[in-house]
Amino acid sequence: MQLIPRHITQTIKKRLENNPVVAILGSRQCGKSTTAIDILKNVPNSIYLDLEKTTDLAKLTDIWAFFNANKNKLICLDEIQLKPEIFSQIRSFVDENNANGQFLILGSASRNLIHQSSESLAGRIAFIEMAPFEYAEISHQVDVKDFWLKGGYPRSILQNDNEESFVWRENYIRTFLERDIPQLGFRIPAKILERFWTMLAHTQGQLVNLSKLGTSLGVTHHTIKNYLNILEETFIIRQLPPYHANIKKRLVKSPKVYIRDTGIVHTLLQIESFNNLLGHPVYGFSYESFVIENLIRHYPKHQPYFYRTATGDEIDLLLQRGNKLIAFEIKASTQPTIENGFWKSIKILNPDQVFIIAQVDSSYPYQNDIWVHNLETFLKDTDK
Repeated sequence: MQLIPRHITQTIKKRLENNPVVAILGSRQCGKSTTAIDILKNVPNSIYLDLEKTTDLAKLTDIWAFFNANKNKLICLDEIQLKPEIFSQIRSFVDENNANGQFLILGSASRNLIHQSSESLAGRIAFIEMAPFEYAEISHQVDVKDFWLKGGYPRSILQNDNEESFVWRENYIRTFLERDIPQLGFRIPAKILERFWTMLAHTQGQLVNLSKLGTSLGVTHHTIKNYLNILEETFIIRQLPPYHANIKKRLVKSPKVYIRDTGIVHTLLQIESFNNLLGHPVYGFSYESFVIENLIRHYPKHQPYFYRTATGDEIDLLLQRGNKLIAFEIKASTQPTIENGFWKSIKILNPDQVFIIAQVDSSYPYQNDIWVHNLETFLKDTDK
């Protein structure tokens, strides 16, 4: 099975036409390098450096000399977080040359972790977040259950062999813990962070309890908050905030925490097959997080939330853009039953659109013009 073109390619090209520097940020192995190299193939004057390679890093011993020697080329610098001091040099160079499309930089950490970029290149840089495949990108190649099990990392989902996919994800987790986190300057024992990551997998999609997690690991709730921020800033988890409407209801204040890639969840929990997943307590939460991540990616301009009152009335996902509100209820069942708390919440919030996503064979009306869809159909047929 071959890698396929990413929809993000056209966005990157457009940003390069209109900005001196474009940064593609995302988790390790999500396809940033493959996408960038594919773009460079069509740029005759371009050069690519991987800063993890000592031979490429040596070329930047005299950064200014290297830039001047390649001043008419698109310079691509991969794994930029390994040499953040380069940003001040990039700023001086792009200001002197006053042209768009000078640098394409790739990083495996957020702009907050690579903070020099926002400080040194303000007004000169466009940021693009890239994630592993979303299901809509490869639905014609991969079955939805296979994607849900393996996750969206290209080298995981494009493996025809389930065992090899699982082994790749095990190695990914080990490399992230033992190499990537220390490279970013964090001094957290790999075993501690792995235990924490596994605890998050067991509580996938549930309200975070900092004190409970801290007690389990023998650390303070402030340390747990720091761990969560690190995993979020490296694109591993998503903290879904609660929706606080101006209504007379007591609402929960804690976020829900999801490991963004379900393949990683299943590996941490040693779930190697779909049959294993069917019998595991995480099954429903795993499906919910799988759908939520794909819906958030499908609506990139919307702000995501969940809604829950102190009495347990809940909406799994709210997407807001301006005054428009879209509500989703997500069920892993093939015959979904919707609880009264959802309908009470809908009545209070009065969203513009309401959808139910479940593992049904085909779409059908459920109640009050609200339809049930499977994820594949919804992503294919619904306008953003």
